Amino acid sequence: MDGLPANLLTDLPPAGPEEVFTRLLAATGLVVERIVSTGQASPPGFFYDQPQDEWVLVLSGTAELRFADEAAPRRLGPGDHLLIPARRRHRVERTDRDPPTIWLALHLGPEQAEPPAQPASPVSA
Repeated sequence: MDGLPANLLTDLPPAGPEEVFTRLLAATGLVVERIVSTGQASPPGFFYDQPQDEWVLVLSGTAELRFADEAAPRRLGPGDHLLIPARRRHRVERTDRDPPTIWLALHLGPEQAEPPAQPASPVSA
């Protein structure tokens, strides 16, 4: 596809205040995207509550993802993946800035006209 990276670990956007989402594929019930995080985290007190399942895989860097029903965040590194069931409240506690955290995300379900909104804020060092 024109304009899409041929390699998910190259042609990275420069670090900025926002995560960068690149839609790689969209089909009925499926959106696949690359997410490049450079130190962003969910805003304080914010939890995602998505109407669809989401499967994430960390390709590079590290991140911490916390579920509302768990006391401690889960640390994810290269090769780590997990399924976030629909309506399971979760947040991104932390991502690496340099090197960036690169995610592959699959949004699964009938409500995939658009990927879910992704609020994130930079983490202060």
